[in-house]
Amino acid sequence: MQKIKINSIDGTKILEQLNSYLKGTIVSQWGEHVLEFDNELGKGLVRSISFDWGVSLLDYDVNFTQDTKIVFNVGKSNPIEFIFISEGKLDYTNDIEDKPYTFERYQNIIISPKKKPEETYVFPQMTTVKVNFIYILPVEYAKKKNNNLSYLSKDLFAVFKEEKNKSPYKHYGNYNLKIADQIKQLQDSHKTGIVRTLSIEGQLNLILAMQLLEHSNYQNGKSFPESLSKEDIKKIHNLSAYIIDNISEPLSVVFLATKAGLSPKKLQLGFRVLYSKSVNEYTRQLKLEISRDYIKNTNDSISEIVYNIGFKSRSYFSKIFFEQYGILPMDYRKKIKEKG
Repeated sequence: MQKIKINSIDGTKILEQLNSYLKGTIVSQWGEHVLEFDNELGKGLVRSISFDWGVSLLDYDVNFTQDTKIVFNVGKSNPIEFIFISEGKLDYTNDIEDKPYTFERYQNIIISPKKKPEETYVFPQMTTVKVNFIYILPVEYAKKKNNNLSYLSKDLFAVFKEEKNKSPYKHYGNYNLKIADQIKQLQDSHKTGIVRTLSIEGQLNLILAMQLLEHSNYQNGKSFPESLSKEDIKKIHNLSAYIIDNISEPLSVVFLATKAGLSPKKLQLGFRVLYSKSVNEYTRQLKLEISRDYIKNTNDSISEIVYNIGFKSRSYFSKIFFEQYGILPMDYRKKIKEKG
């Protein structure tokens, strides 16, 4: 495992210290600084940009060839970190909690460690990780006109006010695809100059607002269609096992939603979060994988296999099997026998 040490919260210095290990190139334009590397250590981009009132952005789109530990020890700085992962996952630890925590894809995370903390993020090897860090320095942000910090929850307000007895702070919230969509727009911006800078700052404020709204809803026990709780995720994992065990049965979205105790809309959202597919796409993919195993490992006829995986039409099954694997079911069986 490679280890990279960072001792600054300043975006430019973070990139310089990362680059001392990653041996890439740093390009600066319009106030943005971008580190790009492509070598034996991995491949990716890390971008930083800072704004007024102690707000800055650091986002990673990286894939390391080995597990990579990035350790932050930033001295007296005590930023509030708004974290959101669009792809992959990260393991997180700090020097006051023994138990590591895994930050999951699409999960809303807000943390503020104690002063002089040591925080460690582990990027898994051979895995693309896209993660967005928005840092806020509370003392600077409090100077902003119309900051409206008093409207925050009591605990989060105390973090912004840096009350000693309220630090450290952590919010491991719900899963939200609306935030993911907004971050994708931030990452895909192709504007230039002042328009680009203003656009990034505006989108950054919108993402912050969305993360704070999710935090508020979570604190107040509210559930919204675009968010998933850990209990919802657990229900969908259990439902996935049910689908495998009952693959020959009719599995409509309405039936599966009732079975899981979720609304159809929330069920679809959950499958997008966990599997990047709709419920029907996931079920169809599973049926095809099971049918391929049946063709390869049993003597059942194609018609029997079609029945066993819950399809009514053999011609439809052949069509989607060909679309998925580039070969018809009968030809696939012949190919397997020839190899055997």
